[in-house]
Amino acid sequence: MDLGLQGKVAVVAAASEGLGYAAARALAAEGARLAICSRRADAIDRAARSIREATGAEVLAVTADVSRAEDIARLVEAVDRHYGQVDVLVTNAGGPRPGTFFELSDADWQAAFDLLVMSVVRMVRGFVPLMRKTGRGGSILALTSYSLKEPIPGLMLSNAMRAALAGLLKTLSQELGREGIRVNVIVQGRFDTERVRELDRIRAQREGITPEQVVQRYADQIALRRYGHPDELARVIAFLASDAASYVTGAALTIDGGLVKGLL
Repeated sequence: MDLGLQGKVAVVAAASEGLGYAAARALAAEGARLAICSRRADAIDRAARSIREATGAEVLAVTADVSRAEDIARLVEAVDRHYGQVDVLVTNAGGPRPGTFFELSDADWQAAFDLLVMSVVRMVRGFVPLMRKTGRGGSILALTSYSLKEPIPGLMLSNAMRAALAGLLKTLSQELGREGIRVNVIVQGRFDTERVRELDRIRAQREGITPEQVVQRYADQIALRRYGHPDELARVIAFLASDAASYVTGAALTIDGGLVKGLL
């Protein structure tokens, strides 16, 4: 299927590794021109080189921490200067500090809010005007976590902030729909990324077991009995970003191999 992404401009945040990198590479493979960012200059430059070599795509790499307003402003300015437009925005960020309620300070809550909620607010505010320039709408996709559907023990900040983000994005889908800008949420389960490996190591240490035992415990809860590969998520992102999903907006699509047991 031709997804119709050839020549379109896609911005992918936190794309130096993991799910962000996989999403950027999948969009590039479909012919999109990319702008990608990460906090570390060496990591995002390395990711850009890898994507260029694998796909031949044009890739603009920007060093930016999405929890910082000034970095997002600089990212928007760089994309506007280089491309002058945006068709696809994939918001993404690392997870906040793990912890239970009484382990977390006010500073932890503020940092999580800036990372998970305000990063999306600021990116949408900055990039929607560049979508409007094209006159053909656009697609906003927010990578979240299955903690949006089912609170995860020990991840108080993620559980709270992802729920707030869901409300924000559902409302945005209504406000931007009349302009042909679609807004959808990706609710991912457990994928084999460094972030998930870190969380598994932390849980193993807390419980006095091995990380391999933690992985097996989660795998036993997943219908497909395994963690997902980032490319499996990336292919869905490419579809939702494209005109092939032109009537999909306001959705929270769970991609988790059957981990979440709820009906909604």
